[in-house]
Amino acid sequence: MFAELHCISNFSFLRGASHPEELVLQAAEWGYRALAITDECSLAGVVRAHLVAQETNMKLIVGTEVRLADAPGHWVLLAPDATAYRQLCHMISDARLAAGKGNYHLTMERMQQATACCLLWRPPLILDESMDFSDLRAVFAQTALLAEWALDGRDETRRQVLEYLHDTWDWPVVASNGAEMHQSQRLPLRQILAAIAHRKSLQEMGRQLPFNAARSLRPVAAMKAMFPDAWIDAGLAIAESCSFSLDSLRYRYPGEVIPDGKHADEHLAELTWEGARWRWPDGIDDTLRKRIQHELELIKKLAFAHYFLTVHDIVRFARSRGILCQGRGSAANSVVCFCLGITSVDPKKIDVLFERFISEERHEPPDIDIDFEHERREEVMQYLYRKYGRHRAALTATVTTYRHKSAIRDVGKALGLPKATVERIARRWVRWRSEESFAEALRDAGLNPESHLGRRYHHWVQCLLGFPRHLSQHVGGFVLSDGPIHELVPLENAAMDGRTVIQWDKDDIKALGLMKVDILSLGMLTALRKAMTWVGRWRGRAMELADIPPEDPAVYRMLQKGDSMGVFQVESRAQMAMLPRLKPRCFYDLVIEIAIVRPGPIQGDMVHPYLRRRLGQEAVSYPNDAVRQVLERTLGIPIFQEQVIKLAMVAAGFTAGEADQLRRAMATWRRHGSLDAFRKKLIDGMTARGHSEAFAERIFAQIRGFGEYGFPESHAASFALLVYASAWLKCHEPALYCCALLNSQPMGFYAPSQLIQDAQRHGVRFLPVDVRESQWDHQPVVDPHSPEGQPAIRLGFRLVKGLPRQVAQRICALTDRHHLGGVHELAQKARLTRADLSLLADAGALNAWTGDRHRAAWKAWTFETNTPLLQAPRVATPELPPVGVEDNMVADYRRLGMTLGLHPVVWLRNRYMRNQRVWSAEELKSSHSGQWVRVMGLVTTRQRPGTASGVVFLTLEDETGHVNLVIWPSVVAAQEDPVLRASLLQVHGIVEKEGNVCHVVAGRLMDRSVWLQDLAAQSRDFH
Repeated sequence: MFAELHCISNFSFLRGASHPEELVLQAAEWGYRALAITDECSLAGVVRAHLVAQETNMKLIVGTEVRLADAPGHWVLLAPDATAYRQLCHMISDARLAAGKGNYHLTMERMQQATACCLLWRPPLILDESMDFSDLRAVFAQTALLAEWALDGRDETRRQVLEYLHDTWDWPVVASNGAEMHQSQRLPLRQILAAIAHRKSLQEMGRQLPFNAARSLRPVAAMKAMFPDAWIDAGLAIAESCSFSLDSLRYRYPGEVIPDGKHADEHLAELTWEGARWRWPDGIDDTLRKRIQHELELIKKLAFAHYFLTVHDIVRFARSRGILCQGRGSAANSVVCFCLGITSVDPKKIDVLFERFISEERHEPPDIDIDFEHERREEVMQYLYRKYGRHRAALTATVTTYRHKSAIRDVGKALGLPKATVERIARRWVRWRSEESFAEALRDAGLNPESHLGRRYHHWVQCLLGFPRHLSQHVGGFVLSDGPIHELVPLENAAMDGRTVIQWDKDDIKALGLMKVDILSLGMLTALRKAMTWVGRWRGRAMELADIPPEDPAVYRMLQKGDSMGVFQVESRAQMAMLPRLKPRCFYDLVIEIAIVRPGPIQGDMVHPYLRRRLGQEAVSYPNDAVRQVLERTLGIPIFQEQVIKLAMVAAGFTAGEADQLRRAMATWRRHGSLDAFRKKLIDGMTARGHSEAFAERIFAQIRGFGEYGFPESHAASFALLVYASAWLKCHEPALYCCALLNSQPMGFYAPSQLIQDAQRHGVRFLPVDVRESQWDHQPVVDPHSPEGQPAIRLGFRLVKGLPRQVAQRICALTDRHHLGGVHELAQKARLTRADLSLLADAGALNAWTGDRHRAAWKAWTFETNTPLLQAPRVATPELPPVGVEDNMVADYRRLGMTLGLHPVVWLRNRYMRNQRVWSAEELKSSHSGQWVRVMGLVTTRQRPGTASGVVFLTLEDETGHVNLVIWPSVVAAQEDPVLRASLLQVHGIVEKEGNVCHVVAGRLMDRSVWLQDLAAQSRDFH
């Protein structure tokens, strides 16, 4: 038997060459009695190792390896019990927080505070005579020397050093591999990682390069042949003394949210019933009362009251500051969450399934996601830090792993390829044709993919995929605890100043039962808040989400036409194409609209059957009333996860817990293949209850089609609230809503240029950036030309690329801008430089004083920063050529990213294709299916959904709107360059129309980007 007490995984970033799971599985296969995962000053990988160790009955020891600032060698600390574990976490936290992100600083004095730990030391090859650590034996629970052979010809020297220290200090010697990989075959990858870590090529590494596989796990027999039995027995004795398991961790919820003298469950019940009276002032019916009682009883049974009270406190704070927020996800399945104001989805509007949120069988903390205005989320995060302190509030980590492009870049550099060549390969690689595309990218860069170098390059890129690269900050997952977090898990600094993260990610803390609250940001909430504020100021009445009239027919008429650019969640091309087909007429239709355009329903073949039934083209039938109750709202087609769970319960006899296990298996079956284990139980249960086997097989096929993409009804309902609110504002207040969207950028699916053009097509007038009138943000102003009282929008300085905000603020601070004498006086009073003036001139913001951009540029060039205004030399403006339409257009796109003047496609069409019939987006509406057309436009979006079987969707923009292209895989393969890289496309293709939905199936594509010259038009690509 053998126990490995020093083992490094790939969570010692760019050092370990094996996943923690691989190390545990290999140790179990070779019959090890125990394995210690001892990543360098880190516990980031131990949870993953712990989960696999449970499955294989492998004893896992938690530990870490450190290097001290004031003592040589490698020091390994193991946690034999809970006290040692707390000390270990505290020590790692102190070391990490004492240095910048990714580093640590630890001294011998600080290490000696971890007194309950077992200490192992791998001494250096050459001992200093003054080196004496024998007194550490009285400090730590156990001490030992690590014997690790490097097979480099100097192992006999190492043996002599160990025997000398053993005889002198009376420390036992422990045999170890010092493993950094689970198998010797990982040596080439370990060498690549070493080169990446040192930012050198393999050729430059020299002696720094690991040259053999000595640091890999070995079979027990090999270890017995290499080391004395006494050294192996010493390791087994230390492993036997280590009894700590991560299962013994006990998390405690924060207690501040409970008033003195009250119990958590009592306080939660009071707040819930108070909220119920607020939500339903006309009274609570028996059904809702029973639901509330059921949820409160289960929350009490599972001891989750503190969690709900903590989240309620966060939402209460946000609302007290006027911050728009909304809980979403499975929390919307909870009536308690609705009563507490955490979610806004009325349970009467959806079929609530509490087991989707909390399951007694699952017995794990619920997971509540709360979206806040993205510009004000920081206020909420700082509130948590102030309330709980940084020792009790920290963000979860996200493990950033290698993906294709990062692997291509790092491996290429390690192979010594020129930087320009590596970048060319990375840019040319296309995700959806991975291996074939990589070979083409190598050829394009002048490398032979079949050569030894090409094959090695491809192999190592594949090996590196999925390897951890570093820990990043989660987008908003907070862990809050009653005691110091560093007693549960180590902390370290994030890249952002003032932020600390724990060393575990969301899956790790979920596995161990720690509470996490997701404090997320949502740009649409910011836009809605700004839009409603503008409506309040412009219309003279305050406006909140609750003031938006429900079920407005005009809103649904707008959506039925697919007129949804800028509307939350339904502005994508797929959603715009679905809206005219589904024709939403009520709120629940929006819930379905959001959920049905997802990979799950598409792969499960649910979309077309649902549409046929909705249009009356297919009969709706149910095998019995129980199934009818589950599927009636979606016409007999399971669209939501909750329906799958309920179907398993009513049609196959699953318990609520078993049905939830089925849902979890659905979420991971592609990775683990765990769904088939439920097939027999589901089909047997359905046939035993009178359903046909064909029906049962069809239901199972639909469940499999959901895969990991099934969408919960509760999540769709939360989003549908925002869909309707944003659609109402777009319909009735297009100017104010567009202004809010523009002031909330970056967000959404479309660039400001496209949002402005869409608003112009809805009758909104835009005024250019003007130093006399503009603010930083875009502003609504009175439009005397609008018969309906809609304001015009004055574009703000935020649109001017390269203009610092502080410069714009100095301009805006001038109270008499309109009465200034001109450009130079403005520059003097606002302390502008010649560079600032040049930016404003290029943006056309000085035209009101100068007449055009040429004269403005001259004024900027002649300005002297240090010359007093009254002594400024008067330089006569020469005769300058007028600024042409083309020059203005190019300057607008270069500096503003859009133009209020002539659309470039009009000018290009007239200049280059005057004698050719080119259809505009508006003219395509009068075309017919099967008609050959020629179209041209700026490429604004590229999409290649995973469910589209290789089909690429492009959107072109011209002066009248958008042209949707469908490009089949064979066309993509034959014309890949224009598909992936063109900014301006000319396309010959065939029109396909279905109702109001029109697109062009591309045949021939011509890249006309050269016609744009300096025009800065970029697409948004979604893969």
